[in-house]
Amino acid sequence: MRRPRIVIVGAGFAGYRTARTLARAAGGRADITLLNPTDYFLYLPLLPQVAAGILEPRRVTVSLSGTLREVRPVLGEADHVDLDARTVHYTNPEGDRGTLGYDRLVLAAGSVNKLLPIPGIAEHAHGFRGLPEALYLRDHLTRQVELASSGDNAAERAARCTFVVVGAGYTGTEVAAQGKLFTDALVRAHPLRRGIRPRWLLLDVASRVLPELDERLSRTADRVLRERGVEVRMGTSVKEATRDGVLLTDGEFVGTRTLAWCVGVRPDPLAESLGLPMERGRLLVEPTLQVPGRPEVFACGDAAAVPDLERPGEYTPMTAQHAWRQGKVAGRNVAGSLVAGGGATGLRPYRHKDMGFVVDLGGVQAAANPLGVHLSGPAAGAVARGYHLAAMPGNRVRVAADWLLDAVLPRQDVQLGLVRSSSVPLDTESPELARVPGDHKRDSAASGPGAATEEDVNTGNDAHDADDMDPDGRNTDHRNTDHRNEANDVKDRNDVNKATGGSGEKHPAPEDGSQSITSPTPEVGRHSGGGSGSRVGQSSPEEGSQSIDSPTPEVGRHSSGPATPHDDESAGEPGGNRRDPESARKQSGRGEAGNEPGAAERGDGRAEGDR
Repeated sequence: MRRPRIVIVGAGFAGYRTARTLARAAGGRADITLLNPTDYFLYLPLLPQVAAGILEPRRVTVSLSGTLREVRPVLGEADHVDLDARTVHYTNPEGDRGTLGYDRLVLAAGSVNKLLPIPGIAEHAHGFRGLPEALYLRDHLTRQVELASSGDNAAERAARCTFVVVGAGYTGTEVAAQGKLFTDALVRAHPLRRGIRPRWLLLDVASRVLPELDERLSRTADRVLRERGVEVRMGTSVKEATRDGVLLTDGEFVGTRTLAWCVGVRPDPLAESLGLPMERGRLLVEPTLQVPGRPEVFACGDAAAVPDLERPGEYTPMTAQHAWRQGKVAGRNVAGSLVAGGGATGLRPYRHKDMGFVVDLGGVQAAANPLGVHLSGPAAGAVARGYHLAAMPGNRVRVAADWLLDAVLPRQDVQLGLVRSSSVPLDTESPELARVPGDHKRDSAASGPGAATEEDVNTGNDAHDADDMDPDGRNTDHRNTDHRNEANDVKDRNDVNKATGGSGEKHPAPEDGSQSITSPTPEVGRHSGGGSGSRVGQSSPEEGSQSIDSPTPEVGRHSSGPATPHDDESAGEPGGNRRDPESARKQSGRGEAGNEPGAAERGDGRAEGDR
């Protein structure tokens, strides 16, 4: 007798927990396949510590094959789901297409970056939802301090040491808090940098930091940030972003090369492509997480609008806590639906209970209220780190070891140059993957599902990260928008033509022209479209960013032709001069890689807001 086939799309908080729960419940009586762009589960709550140089990147990843022994991981992004044929069509990292048949389907595709229709944001800002973005930010912060220390122009030095973070939810607050400590350490460790004063600004249209949380925790975070030297500006956001800085809504122009965009996320477009009933981009489901009219299909996490049984008429927010607990319920219900005679009557509805959250502010500082007890300072810091160690499904010893080493040893202030600006565009729908030069599949989504609406633009409290939610899950829902015009689209096509020899018909494979054995500078990668002497931005080796004939192998190569003074990030950020701005894949099969489980396990969710 053939074993039932179960396909789970996405290995974020919801998808990973579903797979783990289902594998235990099935006991080897089902074929379980987990489709995800990466071979790991990302524990997003600790991502700011990766950007600050506290944790190594692999510390916040959990191997799928290593921890889900009875689950078959498949690398790829879901392109299309045929509900009638019960098949999932996907594309693997090398561009090959495949199909997965299923008897039960769990959609846990997660969410992607949200953009607002603000001029220059898509070109000059970077998000913070995946490892490539964290690695880029760490290198970028180090690079700006180094360039400032060697520069002669006072205005340029000040701009390079000015860092702007938009969004005072969990992500933005923690990025600003950790980033300020990191840049201060970069300056303090070198006598020749003592004249440099890193300046951090945290912006939000809300009236206070962490507006969805208890006011006492908000006050704690605000106090720590201000004492640390972060300029907290509430009721203020970005009106326009340029290469030289940002124009704020209060009329002030701030010179900067760094713009971190942490205002929120939107559901993955894969959910809306199914043509089923939706709720603001999320798939409507029953309390049992089944899709109405499709009992073989389940959805959870950011991709699903799950009725909140504790608040009739409302839906659970897009948070890590909800995703984590929904994954457990989904796993049990899928297993129950396979039992002879199993039906909706025997399935368990999703309910949650708020048990608190934590916000790590760097050093020994944090804000927490486990079980409703308000904590701050070192006590909250101990609770925050203890919670994360308990919540992580792996790597606990390595994370604890990195924390111990960071407490007794100075951080390594070097930039590896593994991820360049063009590899992590803000308008990507695959933030967990660095962009591959010449990848024609990652097209821009200027409109359609998730695009910004007039309501999104005019909603004053919508600048908060949907992943940066409180345990109660009150969140904002800006929709994504792309600000590029037809001229930019033409430029994109021309850049592709340059990278492919002018025809635009052939896109180089990742290994094509990515490394050059004749390179006089093998330590720096080269852009695949540049001449042998072009020293420009770099991406990871597997993306075709290195060329064996490169004169600069230490820097990755872009696919957009010979270098210009603006191709290198040192010529001016934020975001660099993005010469290959195609957006992400049309439909992503990724998991909820941007969310995290909440502090004291308050709800089954996912999002940084529930720490």
